Amino acid sequence: MKTTSLTIPMFGSLAVALLFASFVTTGAVAQTPPAHVMENLATAKWGPAPPFLPPGAQIVVLAGDPTKTAAYAVRLKFPANYDVPAHSHPTDEHVVVVSGEFFMGMGDKLDRKAGMTLGVGGFALMPATANHFAYTKAETTIVLYGQGPVEFKYVNPADDPRNKTATDRK
Repeated sequence: MKTTSLTIPMFGSLAVALLFASFVTTGAVAQTPPAHVMENLATAKWGPAPPFLPPGAQIVVLAGDPTKTAAYAVRLKFPANYDVPAHSHPTDEHVVVVSGEFFMGMGDKLDRKAGMTLGVGGFALMPATANHFAYTKAETTIVLYGQGPVEFKYVNPADDPRNKTATDRK
C-alpha cells in the first residue's frame, strides 16, 4: 500500500480528534455536580463508627466516601470520657467541633494534661503523618473532613482496637 502525503496528516488528525473526544467526555463526567446535602444534627441517622476507632463512637457520613481516594465529610459523636490513643493518618485531618468539647494534642502518647480544649466552633488541622491524640470529658460531636481514604496508624499497635479480641473490648 502506498501512502500519500495526505494520508498521514489525515490519520494523525483523526487520532488527535479521538483523543480530544475522550478528554471532553471524561471532563463532562468528572464535572457532574454531586447531590446536594442539607442535614441538621437533630436528624442525623447515627451508626457505629468503623473498627479503627475504640468502641462507643458513632458516625454519620455527610458527603463523599471516606474509604475512597476522594473528598469526604463525616460527623462523629463520642461518649463522655472517650479516648483516641496517639495515631496518625496518611492525609491531613480537619476537625470542627459541633457540640461539647474536644481535646486534642500532638505526641506519641495520649496525655490528658497536654490536650488543648476545642469548644463549639473550634477547629483543628492535623497534618498528614503527624502523631496526635484526642479525648472527651462529656459527650462531644465533631465534623471530620479531608481527602480519603481514611486510615488510622496507631503509634502503639496495642492501642489499635482492630488488634483487640472481643473479650478485650468489654
